Amino acid sequence: MQSIYAMHQNNSDNLEKEEKFLFQSIDNILDLYLIMVSAMVELRNSEEDFIEKSRRKHLATPEERNPNRKFINNKVLRLLSDNNSLSIALEERKINNWKHNDDYILILLEAVKESNVYKNYMHNRENNFEEDRRFVHDLFTEVIAPNEKLYDYLEDHKLTWVDDIPLVNTIIIKQLKQLQPEGKDAFAVPKLYKDIDDKDFVKSLFRKTVLNEVELAKEFIDKTPNWDADRIAEIDAILLKMAICEFLKFPSIPVKVTINEYLELAKEYSTPKSSIFINGILDNLVREYQNSNKLVKTGRGLM
Repeated sequence: MQSIYAMHQNNSDNLEKEEKFLFQSIDNILDLYLIMVSAMVELRNSEEDFIEKSRRKHLATPEERNPNRKFINNKVLRLLSDNNSLSIALEERKINNWKHNDDYILILLEAVKESNVYKNYMHNRENNFEEDRRFVHDLFTEVIAPNEKLYDYLEDHKLTWVDDIPLVNTIIIKQLKQLQPEGKDAFAVPKLYKDIDDKDFVKSLFRKTVLNEVELAKEFIDKTPNWDADRIAEIDAILLKMAICEFLKFPSIPVKVTINEYLELAKEYSTPKSSIFINGILDNLVREYQNSNKLVKTGRGLM
């Protein structure tokens, strides 16, 4: 949707260029994920460095000589720090943002220490995996993810990440909820695509929508008698074209799935009444296609 919208705004007809940008934007989601996960590792490393420096001070206090190491001994943070899947991904994709921007880690660490999540966790010095897992989950959800300084950094670093942050945070929170101390579910960096068909779908939907925009628009223009084509919000028109493209050119995608997906996009990105407008048009089109046998879906339960 965003890529097609960008093409319209730029009056671009360079399909290859825009498709390349689309896949690059998707690829960047993994970098954002790695940056967010590695922030937790760097928070632990930064605190460990601070504790060691404080302990070695000439006039160190008794508390500095015998600090509460519960945070840096957190079993989940250590698991992430030692995880091969994460280390390999960070190395392969050259993710070293926090090495060059450690001031943001210090800002985050200060926010962590000021939080009730941290203070409640540090009331004793004992570590157990379940408490450590809950703490990291709550810390990420309540302190790290909502941090405005971190958000500003991510927005400045790559503008396309603004819309990806909620998705990435949701994935990380889900992983933290399911984390196990060992075995196959301990931790693994997720794949960008479920399989090759998943990636092919991205390309196919983009190309089929762009190359058939005129024909797809004709499917709904005469279904909106109270709206001139120029009065339909551009995002709404794009969403309608994409949905109709799925109806007619993707027989394996259930109609209800298509409608639900595009109504959610309309609620997120378009006008307050867009989802009602789009829902009405798509419902009418589905009935028309069914009556004319134009809607061909394969497999069970796809209508």
